[in-house]
Amino acid sequence: MPRTDPESHGPVRFGPPLPDDGLPVLPELSAVLAAAAARGASEPVGGGTALLESACGYWDRRGLSTGPDRVVAGPGAPALLLALTAALGGDVLVPRPCAAWWAPYARLLGRRVFHVATPAECGGVPDPYALMETVRRVRAEGGDPRLLVLSVADDPTATVAPPELVHEAVEAAAGEGLHLVSDETWRDTVHAPHDTVLVSPAEMLPEKVTVVTDLAGALLPPGWPAAVARVPVAEANGDGLHARVLDVLTALGARVAAPVAVAAAHALTEPEPVTARVSAAVRLHARVAAAAHTVAVTAGAVARPPQAGRHLYADLGPLRSALAAHGVGDAQELEDFLAVRLGMPAPGGHRFGDDLGALRVRLSTGALLAGTDEERARCLDSPAPLELPHVREALILLESVFDDLRDDAQRWEPPR
Repeated sequence: MPRTDPESHGPVRFGPPLPDDGLPVLPELSAVLAAAAARGASEPVGGGTALLESACGYWDRRGLSTGPDRVVAGPGAPALLLALTAALGGDVLVPRPCAAWWAPYARLLGRRVFHVATPAECGGVPDPYALMETVRRVRAEGGDPRLLVLSVADDPTATVAPPELVHEAVEAAAGEGLHLVSDETWRDTVHAPHDTVLVSPAEMLPEKVTVVTDLAGALLPPGWPAAVARVPVAEANGDGLHARVLDVLTALGARVAAPVAVAAAHALTEPEPVTARVSAAVRLHARVAAAAHTVAVTAGAVARPPQAGRHLYADLGPLRSALAAHGVGDAQELEDFLAVRLGMPAPGGHRFGDDLGALRVRLSTGALLAGTDEERARCLDSPAPLELPHVREALILLESVFDDLRDDAQRWEPPR
């Protein structure tokens, strides 16, 4: 990731993408895409019939009954969030930290963005009392907060918010008259699905929650942009949110490419090859994330155990003295330092709305699987993927960098 302008420390064009899965494309999906490659006609704005019906089935299987007139498809979740923000109007509230792509789209529309603190146990969902206080403060200052974006399975923190906290936050948001957008890109990547309860805000407050899912989270490669949104029942009418979102997407020309739409529709039906790949990829990334977490906390960093996704969010504040000796004093400098030493992108916490002075970083597990297509494919089938040479080498390098910082910090500790 290139060094940014030192004054702004984070132009949109340098923002980190969704964490890659580091795996070859599923052959069955490649075949579906190839078979549709000759389709030259444009997909309708908002998605064609097959894609919308597949999205309905996907949500029906997750307990969210959905009709095609309540679904909108777009070329990635950012396009859908931009359209939703434009359609809803007003100022936007997001947790601190939050996905790197949420705030820029609101600011692009000239909307103010306000970060709300999250509780100690998880990210992605704001503390309900902090949310109410922020809303009241913004209104007292003449603002117009209308939209809260949150994620139960979170990027960047890789945590899953407990249902009781989600319920409290949803109730607080509803009490303040906010519309909620629930980014559920990572809901199908929960590491221990039998031990972790994930509840969508749309299950709690169906008339006030729009669900957005970027298929790059679990079902499609990141290079095949496609996402779907489910709008509330109360808004599914000719003059409602659904129609306004379609208007914005039409103005943007934001259509899903026809071959990608075919592949997305196929993936959303969740045939056995797709579900088997998703399960195998989740198991693999869970093991790599757990190993990376052990490396980070053993060295003295602070990190919540990752519960979903393909990433780890670590606070290297306890290693500040060691990092200062390397000229690292903020998150941008930490990003540059780790990117060079690890040979992989390591976006700093400022990319996600955290304070620039906090030494936080998101590490991607997909980058730790880097290798040839054959080596990456072996990761899925191996009973001991962490022992494969290319994965072991990446983890050893990670451990070496963090252990060196720990040793340096111990040398800089003042005598007692």
